Amino acid sequence: MVFIVSDYSWQITSKDLQQTDSKIVLNYHIIPNKVNIVFQSIGISYEDVVIHPAIQEAVKEITSKYNAIELITMREKVKGEIQESLRNKLLSYNLVVDNYNIVNFSFSQQFEQAIESKQTAEQNALKAQRDLERIKIEATQKVATAQAEAQALGMQRQQVTPEVLQLRWIEKWDGHLPTVQAGNGMIPMINLNTK
Repeated sequence: MVFIVSDYSWQITSKDLQQTDSKIVLNYHIIPNKVNIVFQSIGISYEDVVIHPAIQEAVKEITSKYNAIELITMREKVKGEIQESLRNKLLSYNLVVDNYNIVNFSFSQQFEQAIESKQTAEQNALKAQRDLERIKIEATQKVATAQAEAQALGMQRQQVTPEVLQLRWIEKWDGHLPTVQAGNGMIPMINLNTK
């Protein structure tokens, strides 16, 4: 059994009327016990007479169901549908499709730039959304921190009493009485207020 590999290029139109150049590779063979029928009924140019038109028809039929973006994103599904269509078309001519591959879909430069611009815009929008969410989280954290600090200060104020202040003053006192200068000499300051 001889397997034949052929590659083809066609210009097709997607559902959204985008011109697409497609390159495909078809692996096929003639049913071994039907080789004589193929050559007698079709001739040695069976590839030009049957295969080329079948591929072109199948590719155009299937790709016209999808818009250009879907041709890219749903490539495996498109490939499977084209392969199935080809199998059905070629089997009636005693030709068996072994494998079918879409090597490339290429679009006009303007369309590819439009896709790239759209993807860039979507990425920028996602980045802006993530930045906004991050800013909101940071703002919420700052508010929570400020509220916690205010609450802590409020609790400290409730705990500050004259006795606590006097205790802290005593803890920090170095043993020398404070003095102020009045006139020519130093007068010690003594708290005469005792309770």
